[in-house]
Amino acid sequence: MTDTTRPTPAEIRAFRAENPKMRERDIAAQLGISEAALVAAEVGLTAIRIDGSANRFLERAETLGEIMALTRNESVVHEKIGVFEKVTTGKHASIVLGENIDLRIFPGTWAHGFAVTKTDGEQVRRSLQFFDKAGDAVHKVHLRPASSLEAYEAIVADFRLEDQSQEFVEVVLEKTVETGPVDVDALRENWSAMTDTHQFFGMLRKLKIARQDAVRSVGEDFARQVRADAVSELLRASAERDAEIMCFVGNHGTIQIHTGPVKNIQPMGPWINVMDPTFHMHLRTDHIAECWVVRKPTSDGHVTSLEAYDASGEMIIQFFGKRKEGMSERADWREILDGLPRPDSAAA
Repeated sequence: MTDTTRPTPAEIRAFRAENPKMRERDIAAQLGISEAALVAAEVGLTAIRIDGSANRFLERAETLGEIMALTRNESVVHEKIGVFEKVTTGKHASIVLGENIDLRIFPGTWAHGFAVTKTDGEQVRRSLQFFDKAGDAVHKVHLRPASSLEAYEAIVADFRLEDQSQEFVEVVLEKTVETGPVDVDALRENWSAMTDTHQFFGMLRKLKIARQDAVRSVGEDFARQVRADAVSELLRASAERDAEIMCFVGNHGTIQIHTGPVKNIQPMGPWINVMDPTFHMHLRTDHIAECWVVRKPTSDGHVTSLEAYDASGEMIIQFFGKRKEGMSERADWREILDGLPRPDSAAA
């Protein structure tokens, strides 16, 4: 296998067997393949190709009972234990509003699915894994002891594809990034006119501004930069104060949300981890290049978030205080954000 030759499924499996403790994404990166190609190499052994349709899966997901839902991007893994409830499907966006499983799903990006069975001694781990056309994971559902194995097997049988090949061909997805000069006056005028946080995305599209460019340009009354370690500080302060927060992690196919307190905060090397009973989060803090406290006007007063960006300008993770529609933002949340340290460059 040369640097320019794509590994065969057999070569992928051999490398995996030689590196049993290496994480799957690291194996894929080292081999120069997508994570979906890594899974596809196991088709007929530990994996089955299934229909990757988001809405078809969502219509059956509640039958699985209690599961662990996993959504991630390059820098953070977000895991929630619960049940798919209050599912609403749509052509462009679908929603899950369960007590623990809270998702915003964009069905157009879901392209491939696999049912994966791994055996570790006497333990059998089953999951449904979904990927986009480029082979990047958009969402995974892992079974738990309380899950319905019967429902899982029925989904796999009904969703099974005729194509059970081990080959996977990625379709390169081009990212469209809005660049160019920012009209600060237009940005501030539109920003100050918002009455709902969901209007923010429409404003960025209308003005053709990238999100990070907007927060950098709008002015300190709407966005102020804080130190890159602000996420760790926020998690610790929230745990100490028993503050209920909302933690958003997403990729272009799925956004997953935790709402509630965070308790067990565990730093480990470059990682900051939340290890609570129904919520696990694993964040690479060394991937954070900038953090911003962002204020958006709503009909209920300003709503404030903490946003962390990587070096390429992609948002890694976002936090809000827990808030019900029609209620003003809680004082304890604003106090936590007000206490976050400013970067040295902003101290002068």
